[in-house]
Amino acid sequence: MIIGLLGFGTIGAGVYEIIKERGAAEVRYVLDIREIGIPELTHNMEDILADSEVDTVVEVMGGLHPAYEFVTAAMKAGKSVVTANKYLVATFYDELIALAKEMGVAFRCTAAVGGGIGWLTALEKAKRAERITALEGIMNGTTNYILSNMKEKGLSFETALSEAQALGYAEADPSADIDGLDIMHKVMLSANVAYDVSVKKEELFVAGIRTITDEDVKAFGEKGLTCKILGSAFENDGAVAAFVQPTLLPADSMTASVPANFNLISYEAEHSGKMSFFGQGAGRYPTAANAVQDCLDLAAGKKEFYTNESKQIALSNDKVSYRYYIRTTAKSAKALCKEPFGPGYLTEKMSVAEMQAAMVKIKAEDEKVFIAALAE
Repeated sequence: MIIGLLGFGTIGAGVYEIIKERGAAEVRYVLDIREIGIPELTHNMEDILADSEVDTVVEVMGGLHPAYEFVTAAMKAGKSVVTANKYLVATFYDELIALAKEMGVAFRCTAAVGGGIGWLTALEKAKRAERITALEGIMNGTTNYILSNMKEKGLSFETALSEAQALGYAEADPSADIDGLDIMHKVMLSANVAYDVSVKKEELFVAGIRTITDEDVKAFGEKGLTCKILGSAFENDGAVAAFVQPTLLPADSMTASVPANFNLISYEAEHSGKMSFFGQGAGRYPTAANAVQDCLDLAAGKKEFYTNESKQIALSNDKVSYRYYIRTTAKSAKALCKEPFGPGYLTEKMSVAEMQAAMVKIKAEDEKVFIAALAE
């Protein structure tokens, strides 16, 4: 296998090191705009596209552009693609799968969800034998680090976020993490693979943790609850629900106990029950190792994507219901607030779709609103 590596940041450097160490493939080109002092460096994507011996392109640049243009050009040049870019794959899901099939090349993105966990390959194998009824878990290490430290150390959100940034867990602009967008892309890919569908981004309900306060967290702890932000998807009789939301869990539950920047993702299968996957959800070597494993699968002859179908569906978030904790000054939320709970209130049981619709009005009045589902 001869590889053209796109990007030499944190993950790209890890891919380069692991492949060099293992000697299982050749990295012939590394595309980067910087002068990074390695002999494989090129500044021109055309060098990779024009080399007929390069059979695989590994994209770890991140972002949509020029990653999209480079990945599609690679496929059209007959080269298989491995990527860790969940934003790219979720945004252009149908197009990329169709193009890979049309060009007869392989397309894999295991490192895009769960970093080093190998979550998508686990779903791929499980669904061959039985129906996946649900998937849920902590899919973002940055937000888990923030919430864990708010609870364990009594930190404010701002202080916990600053610590995460200082350690390199959170970006200078942490919006994708704290607003739930990173998890949204991971839930989309997970649901698509598990249920052979193509979820539309605009239909997902996404609630983040930007507005959580230490007073909220203290009140949850006094009730024996821990707040985690979870990505979830459920399937029943062909109806699929998918959403991202802070969730209040019993403090002694397995998910509530996940520390620091770790991930814990689980699926519920029809016959084998619940299976959970714990590990580093990000980081240079865990994520890079999964990208390299994808390359080695391709070298061993694996060509298929994780699913052969992508049915176009509308989400059924009206099929899943919770009681919600809500803290807001919005008058439009008054009818929802049924029971005092710390600095906020609990609602009666309502569907995710109902909360999704309510939040549109509430946010227009109160940008600092915070909600969390109460796990049953």
